[in-house]
Amino acid sequence: MERDGQLDLHDRVAARLKDAHRTVRGLQVPEDVRQALTRRLLVITAAAKADLPGAARRLDRLMEDVDAGRLPPLGAGGGDDGTP
Repeated sequence: MERDGQLDLHDRVAARLKDAHRTVRGLQVPEDVRQALTRRLLVITAAAKADLPGAARRLDRLMEDVDAGRLPPLGAGGGDDGTP
């Protein structure tokens, strides 16, 4: 039964990641901001392989920030999603 729950979580996270990428592509922001957000999504995607629940939480936080307009500043580099 727990395995079914893990598969359900996997499916939900995968669908949400797909939607998040679509959302980021559609943002009217400078290209370097879009690239920083895309890198954060890729980090979350990679993290999902080892820690699916943690990746789901990180994705929640990222999309809450995007929805609230809290975007990386121009010239933001990095490569992680800013969470410990």
